Amino acid sequence: MFQKLEAVENRYEELNKKIADPEVIANTSEWTKFMKEHAEIEEVALKYKEYKQVQQSIEEAQEMLNDPEMRELAEEELYENKEKLPKIEEELKILLIPKDPDDDKNIICEIRAGAGGDEAALFAGTLYRMYSMYAERKHWKIEVLNENETGLGGYKEISFMVTGKGVYSRLKFESGVHRVQRVPETEASGRIHTSTATVAVLPVVEDVQIEINPADIKLEVFRASGAGGQHVNKTSSAVRLIHIPTGIVAECQTERSQTQNREYAMKLLKSRLYEVEKQKRDSELANERKSQVGSGDRSEKIRTYNYPQGRITDHRIGLSIYQMENFLNGDLDEMIDNLIAADRAEKLQGNDEE
Repeated sequence: MFQKLEAVENRYEELNKKIADPEVIANTSEWTKFMKEHAEIEEVALKYKEYKQVQQSIEEAQEMLNDPEMRELAEEELYENKEKLPKIEEELKILLIPKDPDDDKNIICEIRAGAGGDEAALFAGTLYRMYSMYAERKHWKIEVLNENETGLGGYKEISFMVTGKGVYSRLKFESGVHRVQRVPETEASGRIHTSTATVAVLPVVEDVQIEINPADIKLEVFRASGAGGQHVNKTSSAVRLIHIPTGIVAECQTERSQTQNREYAMKLLKSRLYEVEKQKRDSELANERKSQVGSGDRSEKIRTYNYPQGRITDHRIGLSIYQMENFLNGDLDEMIDNLIAADRAEKLQGNDEE
């Protein structure tokens, strides 16, 4: 670990000189590149500097122990700095965990009703509202790309883009099957039903990250329709893009302009293709969306929302929160923070084993 930290510190000092060099400043692209790298490693470099200062203070205090007049002060300093050291070491380990390159990206979130018919569609609507309210708390922006509403106010499926700071880093662990246990509004006998909805969180990729051959795309246009099949407009403004080599489909019908729908559909298609490429790099399954959201079967669950008990349980980390109303109103930070902490702990363990 300390070898890595020395290398980071040396590079940081080198970059300090470069970004202050008039010749580098005159070359905007080069200066921007160095500034970006400088910002990326600054936190690690400064934390390591703090670590070395504490180490030095410990050494100095140990020397002062031999002086009877300074002994009491030295013992106090020694105690304080020895308390600080393990905490700083832990922080350095966390800072050295490789950052997910997608963490700063915006996302496209897809929610689909799974097992449970109309109740599953209503639950998909509940999840969409929950994420919308969380986005509002974070001052993120939401744009609906595609929706297939049911007559009861639920969604067979809905796709939406979320833009803002650190969106993917906060929402990437929401991918999977969400299960709800509650008495449906349509249930006269008061029996508890179990339904599911699948959530897929896809990072929005830049054009430079994935190239698509225009010849590989089949474009279809159709009339946008709302709940019950009523036409939203009389022109064929809705767009469906089919990537012929993979069979991946992306649709958008929320905008009145065909051009804008095509632009959003292309963003969605690129994000889906990027996920497949990412999957290959990680040597996992061939189709990222399938591995991420499963089939929608009740058994493939990551989280359960139990209404009678007012409980939300995440099965990956075994955490239960008994604040159903707050949670569904977008108060997700406690759950998300715990998921991030568990992921970090897993990565730290992996680093220790290397």
